[in-house]
Amino acid sequence: MTTDQASEQSAEPSDGRTGDGAARGGSRSWRRRKEPAAKSKGSLLKELPILLVVAFVLALLIKAFLVQAFFIPSGSMEPTLHGCPGCPGDRVLVNKVPYYFGDPEPGDVVVFRGPSSWAPEFQVAEPGNVVQSLLLGLGRAIGTAPPDEKDFVKRVVATGGQTVECCDAEGRVTVDGQPLTEPYISFDSPIEARPFGPVAVPEGRLWVMGDNRAGSADSRSHVDDGDLGTIPVDNVIGKASVIVWPISRLDWLEAPDIQARPLASGAAAVLAPHTLGLVGAVPLVAWRRRRR
Repeated sequence: MTTDQASEQSAEPSDGRTGDGAARGGSRSWRRRKEPAAKSKGSLLKELPILLVVAFVLALLIKAFLVQAFFIPSGSMEPTLHGCPGCPGDRVLVNKVPYYFGDPEPGDVVVFRGPSSWAPEFQVAEPGNVVQSLLLGLGRAIGTAPPDEKDFVKRVVATGGQTVECCDAEGRVTVDGQPLTEPYISFDSPIEARPFGPVAVPEGRLWVMGDNRAGSADSRSHVDDGDLGTIPVDNVIGKASVIVWPISRLDWLEAPDIQARPLASGAAAVLAPHTLGLVGAVPLVAWRRRRR
């Protein structure tokens, strides 16, 4: 074999295919690599509507049973919650879980369905077609649209079995004769416009008031409606827990113990020795357990 023939043989493909065969094989290999990618893309497009439906159903379940976003449409809770017609109000998350295990407590900020006699604090333009209705419902679900006109946000002041009244000598609201501690009030009515009650709150109902006492149509405005201005506990949607929008307002909503009762001096004297004895006993018990 000559040197030229050996060179020609060494230049041929090692698998014995000609140059054209190798090219065709490479083309088939490229198509095989491309086909799975195309199938994967097509499969994703088919699954996308299903994923969207699942996400929407999960969002509805979370809204129904756990947490709901809520848009503050009025200024009745200023300065705790911002809201006014035509301006960007606060968005809050309403936690429904706490009231599965107990009733609202004095100091809680709650969202509730207003009784039939409660006039809306704002007006919402009715959607003109099905598409607008769906968009409005979606916006309410995520807290970007104004809530239903019959949804209200107020603070619980008194619960069933308590008697609420205004005012004491300093113009404060009292419950069972004791003045409330309300650090959240910045805007109040003139003292001569504050008096109401006394109102004995029926069991299973709540007396609620806005933090902006000068601009809130709350229980005080509905004393003559037949239920003494109170709302049913069952109408409460959830507890407003955190401001999530705008970001500059991001904050937890506190529920102060507005009905805190200071201990009488006699009670403090009785409890003090027992409290000190308990504190002193804890290290001793822990030391004896470690020795065992």
